[in-house]
Amino acid sequence: MDEREFKNRTKKLALRTIKLVESLPKGITSEIIGKQLLRSATSVGANYRATCRGKSSADVINKLCIVEEEADESIYWMELLIESGSVPEPKLTNLLSEINEIVAMTVASIKTIRSHKQPIQNLKSKIQNA
Repeated sequence: MDEREFKNRTKKLALRTIKLVESLPKGITSEIIGKQLLRSATSVGANYRATCRGKSSADVINKLCIVEEEADESIYWMELLIESGSVPEPKLTNLLSEINEIVAMTVASIKTIRSHKQPIQNLKSKIQNA
């Protein structure tokens, strides 16, 4: 997967999450969890875009770590929506699968960059190695 594909994939994640949050049942719990989920899931793509402009290997790794953290946090909020009974699990199965794949690819990219310690010119998109 190249940089452009991963940018599109993380943007689609954000758009799907926006639709999910808009469809949540009305109530204080759904409202609070929905806001948290919206923040974390939409920041995955925004932070990946920042990663693509990284100035050094360390900078790229740091930004990818933020992508990983935000994606993992999104998983947490989705799990809470399921376990609280706010959303039936089947409704989130595909979205959870997608975000778990994004986490796995991000972690693989971080490991690849750390193991190669490549100069920034060769870091155009390590997501493709995931």
